[in-house]
Amino acid sequence: MKPDNMPHKNQSAGPMKLMLTVPLALLLGACSVGPDYVRPEAAAVPVAFKEMQDWKPAQPSELVQNGKWWEMFGDPQLNALVEQIDVSNQNLAQYEAKFRQALALVQGARADYSPTLTAGASHTRSGSITAAGKSSVKDAYAFTLNADWEIDVWGRVRRNVESNEASAQASAADLAATRLSAQAQLAQNYLQLRVLDSQQQLLDDTVTAYQRSYQLTQNQYAVGVAAKADVIQAQTQLKTAQASALDNGVQRAQLEHAVALLVGQPASTFSIARSPLTATAPPIPVALPSMLLERRPDIAAAERRAAAANAQIGVAKSAYYPTLSLTASGGYQAANFANWFNLPGRIWSLGPQLGQIIFDGGAGRALTAQAVASYDATAAAYKQTVLTAFQEVEDNLAALRILEQEAQVQGEALESARLAVTLVLNQYKAGTVSYVNVITAQATALTSERTALSILNQRMAASVLLTKALGGGWTDQNIADLHALAQMKQQVVPK
Repeated sequence: MKPDNMPHKNQSAGPMKLMLTVPLALLLGACSVGPDYVRPEAAAVPVAFKEMQDWKPAQPSELVQNGKWWEMFGDPQLNALVEQIDVSNQNLAQYEAKFRQALALVQGARADYSPTLTAGASHTRSGSITAAGKSSVKDAYAFTLNADWEIDVWGRVRRNVESNEASAQASAADLAATRLSAQAQLAQNYLQLRVLDSQQQLLDDTVTAYQRSYQLTQNQYAVGVAAKADVIQAQTQLKTAQASALDNGVQRAQLEHAVALLVGQPASTFSIARSPLTATAPPIPVALPSMLLERRPDIAAAERRAAAANAQIGVAKSAYYPTLSLTASGGYQAANFANWFNLPGRIWSLGPQLGQIIFDGGAGRALTAQAVASYDATAAAYKQTVLTAFQEVEDNLAALRILEQEAQVQGEALESARLAVTLVLNQYKAGTVSYVNVITAQATALTSERTALSILNQRMAASVLLTKALGGGWTDQNIADLHALAQMKQQVVPK
């Protein structure tokens, strides 16, 4: 550095050259090394789902379009519980924090577009002793402002920002996927709990019916019409039904606790009043397979991670090229405090710096190879996610189609079983058949009732899982709707 009052040779030449250098550097900064991103080509997307051949598609539902797909089940309490997920689900809170962390990384990457400005002040005292034995002490006061700006000639900063933006978008999709997963899990647990309530009502009614049968056999035995074995069999049947009714409460309690966890409440203070299931499996609009690429948040997250990894290839390749920086500093220096900020003590420096790695032992090549391999892995993960999405839709379409047929057949079997109980019980009262026939008919009817409820439970679960497999009410446009990302996109990338 030179004091400001010292003469400079050709003082105008340096700034003039710099004025020419900066536009040239900015012009070069328009290019970016590394491949431009192209979405990985997924496996051949089918024209239609295979299981749609025997499926009766529903018309697009407004409930699905506005994202509140759970309202299709028509249960106000389910609606209220799902709404609590956004308020107090802790898994969702974790992913929301990770999303904010990703946005902060974008802001940090964008900061590299701007120069770094630092300030420093110092006071040093030094002493020396001459050959004559005399000592001298000198004070030095300095204050400097330093600016350093790396010109993004090869697009390293630009590619890094691109990578971090894609990662933030992937994090936003992860947040949506976590929300959808929690909503689907809550809907499954709640609907299964309601099926158990229906089953509990069935078992309670069965216990009541078996109590009447037990009383009947006692009366028959008292008048000498029935044998003691009939009374014992009726009592055994009654106690078995009572045990089943009690056992039903174990799974219900566990499902209630699972719902409490999903809505972020302690299981000890959370309860759901018992009420039999009233909802039926709703018709679900099924989009074309190609729309899954836009409607599933996990697919969007996988695709954005591939974009982030692709940008990192450019970051790695930029290490092969020289770096160009502009540095400037200015300040004051003086030998005493009183003259510290006087004009004659002003100092400054200004100029470009060019740096190039000559030898790194292959570290650059290794870093590039690592970036390429990372992209290949994320591209494969994206393709696998797409294939999994097709499988999940086909699985649940098949489940709903087959379960609907099974429910129809089981309904016919149930009607026959109920009729058989009535006929056999009347025959027993008339003394034409033994009580073993009554027990067999009643056991068959109870099994048919429970099988029908089991099929209903599977149909409700398949409805929820199909909705989840189709992406719920989510689309990849939801990423851009987030306020934080909208703010991020308002920033203009320097050219």
